Amino acid sequence: MNNKIFFGIDIGGTATKLGAFNADGLLLKKWEIPTDTAESGTKILPHVAKEILDFAQDLARIASVGVGVPGPVLHSGYVKRCVNLGWGDFNPARELSALLHGVPVFAGNDANMAAMGEYWQGGGKGAHNIVFLTLGTGVGGGIIINDRLIFGQAGLAGEIGHIVVNPEETIPCNCGQLGCLDQTASARGIVRRAELLLKTNPTPSILRNVVTLTARDVFDAAKDGDPIACEAVRTCIGFLGKAMAMLTNILDPEVFIIGGGVSKAGEYLLNIAREKYISYAVLSDQRAKVVLAELGNDAGIYGAAKLAMDSLR
Repeated sequence: MNNKIFFGIDIGGTATKLGAFNADGLLLKKWEIPTDTAESGTKILPHVAKEILDFAQDLARIASVGVGVPGPVLHSGYVKRCVNLGWGDFNPARELSALLHGVPVFAGNDANMAAMGEYWQGGGKGAHNIVFLTLGTGVGGGIIINDRLIFGQAGLAGEIGHIVVNPEETIPCNCGQLGCLDQTASARGIVRRAELLLKTNPTPSILRNVVTLTARDVFDAAKDGDPIACEAVRTCIGFLGKAMAMLTNILDPEVFIIGGGVSKAGEYLLNIAREKYISYAVLSDQRAKVVLAELGNDAGIYGAAKLAMDSLR
């Protein structure tokens, strides 16, 4: 087994990242290829299989493969619908295994794979119970309890973005609910809150001079003390702290790991999240640590490789 290779694959709508690991978890090589979503995504897995075979040279060297997919995935590897790739009623694990002449392949949701990567080699290293929150265009996540990734019956475990945190919201989320975390703590949620304040609050703000507002603009202004930006950030990240407290009452994790593009706000974001989390999580003085993700865009390949290793065992 020491000379065997494990592959971690992170399939995105634009690019597919690949990582080759040895049995000790050492990353041997990482690279990426364009994701060809033409013809209902039928070319994606053949391209992945070719890359794996080209790297391994010898089929016997491939121990197993893990794949992260941008959508709900059942524990069996079955995908009901994955709009970003054009897949539906499809089992990518089974299909890729066939292309690799029977090599074991295991699949999971991409956010879950990132959670697994951070748990294994990132911000959650050494912990047994973690919740990973990814704050980007939307809000996603992954949950690991007692060293096991939680899938749920329909592959929806970790859809943290659709916890309802704001009962005063009047505009529906993309899922149809009102007040989802996805509407507040995401990059677009932070921008939307700032734009609302700019319309309803006459307080002077540097944000009024920005033509196309981004979450980074809001955080940068907040760090400089801009009142509108500060209110927008504290409100949005306050809802993140509220969601973390809800999750603590259900899961009691050791660590919350915050990743995604919004997490680039760094300690400024963490300090607000911790403060709000502590104010809401009142059942115990022993609260989870709140840390930043460490693996960046590589979390998905690490997590997929870890899934491949664990599932094979």
